[in-house]
Amino acid sequence: MKRPIYLDHHATTPVDPRVLEAMLPFFGEDFGNASSGTHLYGWRAEAAVEAARETLARGIGAGEPTEIVFTSGTTEADNLALQGVLRAAAPRRDHLVTTAIEHPAVLDAGGALEAEGFHVDRVPVDPDGLVDPDDVAAAITDRTALVSVMSANSEIGTIQPIREIAERCRARGVLFHTDAAQAVGKIPVDVRGDGIDLLSMCAHKLYGPKGVGALYVRGGSPRIRLQPLIHGGGHERGLRSGTLPVPLIVGFGRALILAEEERAAEAERLAALRDRLWSRLAESLGDVHRNGHPERRLPGNLNVSFGGVAADRLLPALPDVALSTGSACASGRAEPSHVLAALGLPKARIASAIRFGIGRGNTAAELDHVAERLVEEVERARRAGVGT
Repeated sequence: MKRPIYLDHHATTPVDPRVLEAMLPFFGEDFGNASSGTHLYGWRAEAAVEAARETLARGIGAGEPTEIVFTSGTTEADNLALQGVLRAAAPRRDHLVTTAIEHPAVLDAGGALEAEGFHVDRVPVDPDGLVDPDDVAAAITDRTALVSVMSANSEIGTIQPIREIAERCRARGVLFHTDAAQAVGKIPVDVRGDGIDLLSMCAHKLYGPKGVGALYVRGGSPRIRLQPLIHGGGHERGLRSGTLPVPLIVGFGRALILAEEERAAEAERLAALRDRLWSRLAESLGDVHRNGHPERRLPGNLNVSFGGVAADRLLPALPDVALSTGSACASGRAEPSHVLAALGLPKARIASAIRFGIGRGNTAAELDHVAERLVEEVERARRAGVGT
């Protein structure tokens, strides 16, 4: 059976063969525990972990490798940032500011904090999904401990004005966190230049392995206080206990090196493919709408609503293409996309939206085929009256 064309790179990416090659020795001969400091096996594992830590720090513009805390993924990193900061700052500061379009890891962590008695404000976005830095500033109070705004949205691709938001936070003496899972390796990220205090990221969004992520925690003064979520052993400077997954960490580092080396050229290529796909759809079909900012968006992202056609009925008619309607981490939920709802879109447009995540392995020929198939199936559905 021929495998479908994969256009869901915002959900996950395949492990690059070069990344897998770097990981393999640490499943075999270099199997040591990085915390075993009395013999060669542990030393080699520790050296590999620290090399990856240096790579990640350098890749996001961090000052010191020790500012990188390894986690199981972005979800855990988000939870450590939000819950760790708020619990450490309580009771004097018990307020979190975030946005209406965050990843479920941030929104649900905020909900868990509310259940504990903390206060959470969710700033709205404009019709393109942009956050106004002044709206963030207006939401900050004397009790605000943290502001969390994602760098780039996984559904609509909109890239936020992170530096401007961080400036507003710094002016008020409030910590700033960003979920950069969709940004790292795809667009420039500079934690020091942008004034970011905490940043979450993971490997599997940039052609690395699943199961490993990291939280950047700015060092220096004033010191960021975090209450750990996981206890036992004091690993990662006491912020995240647990035996480190050395092969995954090695893969994370290698994946980021490759992504940064190829980022500029790949971003240009992906943006051209994205625009090619959109042009073909817009020229061939009426009543199609692009969701998200037309310019400030990830190079490989396209989110389109096909008027009069329900996405959950359209996708099964396209078994030769792997697509989704939104965040993979929320795909089990029956309710409509909270991101598209926050843009103020009508229900019918939300229900007809499909996300295209174009990635490293996709070609112009594949995108042309996808456009042709979509036009066929949308026209067929409209003729049959299969509405939203």
